[in-house]
Amino acid sequence: MQDLIVQRPEGLYCPPGDFYIDPWRPVERAVITHAHADHARRGHRHYLAASAGEAVLRLRLGQIQLQTLAYGERITHHGVELSLHPAGHVLGSAQVRLEHAGRVWVASGDYKVAPDATCAPFEPVRCDVFITESTFGLPIYRWRPDAEIFAQINAWWAANAAAGLVSVLVGYSFGKAQRILKGLDAGLGPIVVHSAVEPINAAYRAAGVSLPVTELASAPDGGDKDRLRRALVMCPPAAVGSAWLQRFGQHSSAFASGWMQLRAARRRGVYDRGFVLSDHADWPGLISAITATGAQRVIVTHGSVPVMVRYLRHKGWQAEAFETDYGAPARQDNTDDGVHQGLFA
Repeated sequence: MQDLIVQRPEGLYCPPGDFYIDPWRPVERAVITHAHADHARRGHRHYLAASAGEAVLRLRLGQIQLQTLAYGERITHHGVELSLHPAGHVLGSAQVRLEHAGRVWVASGDYKVAPDATCAPFEPVRCDVFITESTFGLPIYRWRPDAEIFAQINAWWAANAAAGLVSVLVGYSFGKAQRILKGLDAGLGPIVVHSAVEPINAAYRAAGVSLPVTELASAPDGGDKDRLRRALVMCPPAAVGSAWLQRFGQHSSAFASGWMQLRAARRRGVYDRGFVLSDHADWPGLISAITATGAQRVIVTHGSVPVMVRYLRHKGWQAEAFETDYGAPARQDNTDDGVHQGLFA
């Protein structure tokens, strides 16, 4: 019997359903797990995604033909029953559950099992075959509780403010920035954000996620220098070293990422400080999530694939790998060719 999901040059394909999951080349029908650029790309004719992620997906992709499903809602397309379930990665992130001819497969996309107040928590989904990411699929990656990391960030911010230094905190605009904002002590000073961050903040607020008051960096407080020296500035990595950052004068910079777990990564960086905070599962999280599915067969995608496959085989799973473009920049030739009629049945 043919597998329910296979590799094709365009991406991960469901043969009986005739659709793709997070394809990296333009296709007729695409099920999107979340709105990060390596998973949600322009150029597909029809999109299907979780309702919770609609605002961010439209913000990032523009005018697309999009159908949405609530978490747990089921539809049938060409005999394949399809539903979306929380992945705990970012707002609207979803695992894709497929059922056909008595078989159940789940494609996880990216996921995180740790609690996160800015998105629905990860939901283990029982299945026969589980497709898992392995971004941080090495035993060295073990995250500390968010409260501990946010306490470190707030203490760093307070110390900088006392020294008259602007605090520049670097994190990805979608997901990481909002999670950090949620954990900040807004009483320490003004929170200033890059123009790439604020529209996504608005999408989170519209989805019911409360965030502290933020102001755009274009003209923070009319140029009040004393007030600005107490500020925390949130920006994406692309802003580091730019003329945009120079407007803030003397500052201390920090990067929030799971990669900061490694001393070598901290030393190579251009930052004064690193905070270990990731929107992906750590090693224990990956193993616990895989175990909770009850799957006997596991297919590993992007990240530390050989290590994860070898470990799972050693522990008795039937494990293999898919080669994907996840984690790589989106191709620029994936242009949107307009809106079309007809979606998933």
